[in-house]
Amino acid sequence: MTKLIVGLGNPGDEHEEDRHNAGFWFVDALAKQLGVRFESEKRFHGKVAKAKWEGEDLFLLKPSTYMNLSGQSVGALCRFHKMTPADILVVQDELDLKPGTARLKLGGGTGGHNGLKDIQAHLSTPEYWRLRLGIGHPRDLAGDGRPMDVADYVLRRPQLAEQKLIDASIENGLQILSLFLKGDTQTAMMELHSKG
Repeated sequence: MTKLIVGLGNPGDEHEEDRHNAGFWFVDALAKQLGVRFESEKRFHGKVAKAKWEGEDLFLLKPSTYMNLSGQSVGALCRFHKMTPADILVVQDELDLKPGTARLKLGGGTGGHNGLKDIQAHLSTPEYWRLRLGIGHPRDLAGDGRPMDVADYVLRRPQLAEQKLIDASIENGLQILSLFLKGDTQTAMMELHSKG
């Protein structure tokens, strides 16, 4: 069973509503659903919530490091609790998926995502689960023809219509989580991927 769900984002009130914090939004929603609270844990460089799922311990983690150092937090918690990469689900924002889309996969590249790069470096493998929440790409924005810098885009708040779509993809991810945690990953993927 997955023992750790990591939401990726940047700490601080000024980043709370950034697109880059979609992973935080997911684990916050999950913690609320499970009735658990995040507590700061210095040794894990993050905020941790501990829940029970089918009688097993399930940890939720929000790294307090900035995104590009997320692996420091994930690595510390995994070493302490003797978790393997297969025990981990990392929830991240994904530029290459449109808002409202969520995809589940095991392993693969980082797609230039600095949080994933650092996690992969600390785990010495890309073989961990990812839940990718679409935030769209700035090149898809209709505007004045000037492309927005990717860093500016991910560190900005989504428009209301986008936010509603991202919230829906988070809800879809939460709905398949039970299947995923039971180990029925194929059904979880089929159900999630059929939702757009």
